[in-house]
Amino acid sequence: MSAIDRPQGQQTKQQSRTYDSAFLKACRREPVPHTPVWFMRQAGRSLPEYLKVREGIPMLESCMRPELVTEITLQPVRRHKVDAAIYFSDIVVPLKAIGLDLDIKPGVGPVVADPIRTRADLDRLRDLTPEDVHYVTEAIGMLTEELGDTPLIGFAGAPFTLASYLVEGGPSRSHEHTKALMYGDPQLWADLLDRLAEITSAFLKVQIEAGASAVQLFDSWVGALAPADYRRSVMPASTKVFDAVAGYGVPRIHFGVGTGELLGLMGEAGADVVGVDWRVPLDEAARRVGPGKALQGNLDPAVLFASTEVVEAKTDEVLAAAKDLEGHVFNLGHGVMPAMDPDALSRLVEYVHTRTAV
Repeated sequence: MSAIDRPQGQQTKQQSRTYDSAFLKACRREPVPHTPVWFMRQAGRSLPEYLKVREGIPMLESCMRPELVTEITLQPVRRHKVDAAIYFSDIVVPLKAIGLDLDIKPGVGPVVADPIRTRADLDRLRDLTPEDVHYVTEAIGMLTEELGDTPLIGFAGAPFTLASYLVEGGPSRSHEHTKALMYGDPQLWADLLDRLAEITSAFLKVQIEAGASAVQLFDSWVGALAPADYRRSVMPASTKVFDAVAGYGVPRIHFGVGTGELLGLMGEAGADVVGVDWRVPLDEAARRVGPGKALQGNLDPAVLFASTEVVEAKTDEVLAAAKDLEGHVFNLGHGVMPAMDPDALSRLVEYVHTRTAV
């Protein structure tokens, strides 16, 4: 059942409160009072108040403190007046929760102590239970009380991107170990992604059942693949995740970086909304994705370092390319950068709202 035809009576209290928000209307491809805006990585990064509350607290630990998660998630909503909050967490949280030895090292990213590269290694990937991430349920409960009619977006890492971290042992530019496993042992690769799809699905279900009004599947590294490899070796696992949460009726967003050649397939995998980075104009992205999907994006984040006049001009280009879309959620073509001026982000939200107000 899709997010469009799901009866409201089956929703959580929070999902009912946010049902008529501009963000969820855009995801459902319904008329909106203005184009809704939110930013990937909006929870923190560029905000001095974020740096203050996070001072001295490691990233993964900060994701496990409900009060801190609540505060960080709310900060950009208070400051920027965005149309949706995104839950403060990290894509490796569910992997840490099931006992994998990993950490997020400042300036590097997730680092896995013992990479997964053999069939025996799969035994380390046990099922995720709600008890494993009880702090997520607690934090979302706190957040939904604070957010009122502002939707909360839950999220998870897609199976391919999680597999890339696990196989490489950390971030990689060439993904040589990942691709070697995918090409060299396709059955082991398929079993690995299937196991990760189960973990990811469970993590998203926890967030939805706690009150998240939408979910986004981040496939940050999938742009490293050719379309044929994506269809054969990745799409089945991503589809499994989207199918697993379809019955909840919340909008499902799919986003990856450098995925211009994959946009149609990413929509085909089961998303209601396809995220587009800055490399492909939204009108061309709509042609590639096809009808029946809303799009999200796609201002180049680097534009925010230019003058206000340039930001507004480039924003107008994005809005012009989006004018005939079935549904549009304005976002950056990737995430907020640490050195961005928070006031520039606030001005951008106000500008989009003003320019698109009905």
